[in-house]
Amino acid sequence: MKADAPAAVLKRERVRDFILDLVESRRPGDAIPSERALCARLGVSRPTLRAAVDELVASGLLVREHGRGMFVAPEKITQELVSGEQAMTAPQASGTWSSRLLEFTTVPAGARVGRKLRISPAAEIVYVARLRLVDGAPMAIEHLHIRADLVPALSAQELETGDLYEHLREQHGVHVQEAVQAIEPTVVTRAEAELLDVPELSPALLFERLTTDTTGRPVEYVHSIYRGDRYRIVSRLTLGPPATVPPARLGHHPGIPPGDFAHRDTIASSTRGDIQSAP
Repeated sequence: MKADAPAAVLKRERVRDFILDLVESRRPGDAIPSERALCARLGVSRPTLRAAVDELVASGLLVREHGRGMFVAPEKITQELVSGEQAMTAPQASGTWSSRLLEFTTVPAGARVGRKLRISPAAEIVYVARLRLVDGAPMAIEHLHIRADLVPALSAQELETGDLYEHLREQHGVHVQEAVQAIEPTVVTRAEAELLDVPELSPALLFERLTTDTTGRPVEYVHSIYRGDRYRIVSRLTLGPPATVPPARLGHHPGIPPGDFAHRDTIASSTRGDIQSAP
């Protein structure tokens, strides 16, 4: 891993968010400014910009056309596997989970994250990037965007040890209740590959989640990259009358930190199915 890898995480994240905001504000087929124009506007190098563009092309959000430029990709088809009224419980992933903090700072939300959290673009958020490890091996990179007004005393120690949602509940009085989560296949960039100790362009799973509290207020927006060689998605469809389900053991869920969800609350996922790790 390069020594400057963690320092570059926030810059890549801001470039990615800026381009995503362009994509979300346009219609399928609309043009995106050239890489040269984007580099000049954002004040970043061509490799940094191209890495963000490559990620969005691989994710199916942008399309490159040789000699013409970049365009917003056609809309994706979303299929819910279970009725929206049915609840989901996510079994925990195996192994001993820990975190290594890569970035921890307070920044303006920006247009895209501000829309998701329903706050002003100028409002402050706590931005966190952390490497998630299982039994000491890197498994995922998580990018957390948490409303700063809800966690004025959030500490680095809370982000590296223990259960984040438990810390939010017990230390900050924030009770998360529901999350809408999407899962898509992607590939890792060079920087992500260095952090995850896998080859560049290795398959991965992209988790995007918006978490709300018991009042329906958005608390955090998270997107995470999980190693594709270590995870699979399993959907359990209820085809008959509901049966009594024993309480799940506490633990880490792929894409979802343990916490209020594991204790008692409902998770509404875009897949509406169970998520579990590979054996």
